[in-house]
Amino acid sequence: MALEFVGIDPNTGQNGSPTAWVDWDTGDVVLQSYRADESTLQECAEKTAPGHAKGIPPHETVIRFPAHLIPLLREACDAADRL
Repeated sequence: MALEFVGIDPNTGQNGSPTAWVDWDTGDVVLQSYRADESTLQECAEKTAPGHAKGIPPHETVIRFPAHLIPLLREACDAADRL
């Protein structure tokens, strides 16, 4: 895996921060962010995507990526698109 740092939330200090990387081997955007709270997990688990069963598969999770960091996410997506 060849992760390239794209950016980090400048407002979170030194202990854990929403962060975005691009994996140059796969083109994936890799995000570190806050775990969704129980009410968000429950709501996501109760909703269905077309053609899919309800629930969150064991190999997946739900994260919250702060709205003020959408530009950072766009930058990571743009970087992955350039592969």
